[in-house]
Order: sequence, then structure tokens, then C-alpha cells
Amino acid sequence: MPVRSRSLVAGLGMALLAAGLLTACATPAGDSGSTSGTPSETAPAGSTEIEVEAAWLDGGRMIGLVTEGSSTCVPTAGEVAYDNGVLEVEFIEPPADTACTRDLVPRVTVVGLPEGVDTTRELEVRVTGEGYHGEADLDPVPGLDQSGETDYLPSAGWTDKDGQFVILTWGSSTCVPVIENVEGAGAEVTVTFATPPADQPCTADMAPRGVVAQVEGVDDDAEVFAILTGGEFDNVRVPIIGHE
Repeated sequence: MPVRSRSLVAGLGMALLAAGLLTACATPAGDSGSTSGTPSETAPAGSTEIEVEAAWLDGGRMIGLVTEGSSTCVPTAGEVAYDNGVLEVEFIEPPADTACTRDLVPRVTVVGLPEGVDTTRELEVRVTGEGYHGEADLDPVPGLDQSGETDYLPSAGWTDKDGQFVILTWGSSTCVPVIENVEGAGAEVTVTFATPPADQPCTADMAPRGVVAQVEGVDDDAEVFAILTGGEFDNVRVPIIGHE
């Protein structure tokens, strides 16, 4: 399967599946469904600290963790443990023989949250990977509905970095369209996706994908909405939760 590099972000390629297959393939990465495990109080000895940003997604059922690195070699979430307001996430790198582009861009690891994570409380996130570690904090967002299964609809959330937000979309994990343009005005951000090649092959899975967007010129005192257009999106309007 050829890999497409992206200059800024990766988006969504949607595949229609039967209901049974959809249920089987849509488990979020790192969604262990368990709150067992006690977060460590210190970083691994000899590891390098990296910058990590975090955003609430999917009504508080997931978070997106933003790190910088190759756009084609994004770490996935391994073991996830939650205890007393602290979430520990293990990052797993792609296999050593994976061909990676030599770009350095913000990319997203999507993490399914265990039961017990409360969006009305501040969440501390601790990430550990192969030779590195990092931390991020998520401010509480009251009013989110974490009940039930995902509805497979797009969602978006702000990180702590000015103007940066994460968009979650669902579809084939190997068909990742590119964001072409982002423009902000008032309380709306228009995110335009590029049209994918007509002959692009796609796997028939339904996976969560996070993409990073950066915007200026929005009213950070108002509720802000992202308008997704281009590609397969026809002016899909989603609130960007959290605080810009």
C-alpha cells in the first residue's frame, strides 16, 4: 500500500461497511476499558522529554495527543491506565523497517479513554515511549455526553497551543486526505480538504483519525465551530470543544 506524505495534517477516507464489520473494526486505539494501574510519579530514567498537546474528542470518549515527527510514522496508543485524575498512555512506534518521510509536523495519536475519566475534572496526561516521555493537561469541559458508543461523526477539540485544534474523523485507515486550507473568521473556522485521487485504494476498515489544524482570527471568547468542506465533506459543522 503506497503511503502519502502530508505537509500539515491527514484527514478522512470513508468506507461503507456492514453493521457487524463496523462494530468489529471501530475500537479506538488504547481503549482498554480498564481503570487498573497506578501512574508512575517519575519519568523513565534516561528518557528525553518531548512536547505533548492534548484535546478532548468524541464527546469526551477520546482524546487526541499531538506530538511532532514524521507524518507517515505516527505512534499508536498501547496500554492506557487511569487513576485519580492521571492518565498514563504508552506510545508504540511503527516497526523499525517502516519507511518514514523526513518531515517534522504535528501529528495526532488518538486514545480511547477508560471508564472513570471525567470531563468535568482536569485531566493530567503522561506519555511514555521508546526513550522519551511527555506530559499534557486538559482543562475540564462540563456538559459533554460520554455515554454510549461513538456515533462515528466528526468532532473537534482545542489544545493548549494558541490556535491549534484537533479534528477527529472516521473511515479507512489507509486513505487519509489532506487538509488544503484553514481560514478563521469570527466564531467559525473553515477547514477545506483536498479531493483525493479517484483511483486511491482504501482498506475497508472504520478507524478513528485525528488531524491537526492551526488557525488565526477567531473569537476566543465565543463558542467556535469548524466547518468541514471539500473532499467528501459538504459543509459539516462541528463545535470545537475546550478553550482556544
